[in-house]
This record gives sequence, C-alpha cells and structure tokens, in this order.
Amino acid sequence: MMSDFLIIVAVVVIAAFFWQLRQMAELSKMFAEQSCAKQRVQFLSIAMVNAKPTIGGHTGLCWHTRFMFEFSTNGENLYQAHIHMKGKTILKVDWPIFPEPDWQNAPMAKGKFGGCGSGGGCNSGKCR
Repeated sequence: MMSDFLIIVAVVVIAAFFWQLRQMAELSKMFAEQSCAKQRVQFLSIAMVNAKPTIGGHTGLCWHTRFMFEFSTNGENLYQAHIHMKGKTILKVDWPIFPEPDWQNAPMAKGKFGGCGSGGGCNSGKCR
C-alpha cells in the first residue's frame, strides 16, 4: 500500500518536471523568434542542449536549461545562439558574431543626436 503511494507520487513529480520543461521550451521558442525579429535575421530552429534540476525559482525545485537556436542572415548561412534559463526566467542570451543583414532590410536610425531625429530638424528644412 505504501509502495503504491510512493509510485504515484513519483509519477506525479516526473510529470510535473516534464510539464515545466515543455513550458520552458515554448517560452524559449517565443523569445528566440522575437529576438530574431529584433535582429532582423531569419529564425530557423531551436533545441534543448541540456537541463539540470536545481533549487531556486518561485517553486523551490526548477530546471537550469540551455537552448540552442539557429538563425540565418541571408537564407544561406547558419549561425547558432544560446539561451540560458532558470525556471521560466531567461538569464542571458549568447549571440555569435555575425554579419549584419542587407542594408535595405536594416532598421532606420531614430536617434536624438544630430540628423533628422533631433528636435524639429526635419521641420526646419535643414535635412533636405
């Protein structure tokens, strides 16, 4: 009777850890897609590199995981970046050095120092 209870508890704990890993995988995929959109690169795939149980987080026991995602700047090359997570918190993202995407796809400058982005520079006719 006691062994049945321990087996049920073990199955519930394993299922909870698996569920937490799945939530972390979905969160890391969404974050990687958003990060690639900000960098103006093409998101290709994501995979979990490793996962270690650790103490911490808001639930007591959680996972310290590392995900690797692949991206491309021009559709032909492939680069890999890493996302480090503890529980559902993203600790850091390691980006490799990669060439910038084509200039016609690069974001426009919107700074406040000099050029048309400052004060009312474009309204005064100085930028034309």
